[in-house]
Amino acid sequence: MTDPTPRYVAFHGATRLCAGALAEVALAVKRAVEAGGAAVTVLDGATGRVVDLDLRGTDTEVAARYALLTEDTPKRGRPKLGVVAREVTLLPRHWDWLAAQPGGASVALRKLVETARKAEVSGQRSRVEIAYRFMSTLAGDLPDFEEASRALFAGDLERLDALLRAWPADVGDEVRRALLAT
Repeated sequence: MTDPTPRYVAFHGATRLCAGALAEVALAVKRAVEAGGAAVTVLDGATGRVVDLDLRGTDTEVAARYALLTEDTPKRGRPKLGVVAREVTLLPRHWDWLAAQPGGASVALRKLVETARKAEVSGQRSRVEIAYRFMSTLAGDLPDFEEASRALFAGDLERLDALLRAWPADVGDEVRRALLAT
């Protein structure tokens, strides 16, 4: 079972400062910045993208700001889905099956598409792209970055691991974690 809490990671240079839920990471970053650690980078573990944090206010205000962003609070009313109508051509037996599904054809098709998208996102290509985002953000200026990138995209994990060993341990560990995440 996967952890329902999104994972974020903060780096001070090439050293991992902390990892965890966004509210926890934001507080740790706030304390590090207040202690003089100005160059802190926060990355979203699910996408590998840099996250900008608003650290203004007290610890309680910062924690509350980011705790609210991670909660899934249901909204009242019908969601704005941005629905686009297009033609779909299917055989009569496909239409019969779709019509028999709870909610009808549209709901069944949306569920099928979402299931396929989630399977695709959790695939190896996505993990490689996330690992590359971590690498380019944290190690873009390290020796053999280009060679490590080639090994990553070629799927040569032995070569990649050998190159990662020459980098700061926390950076290499985060790239490996991104590759192995499910």
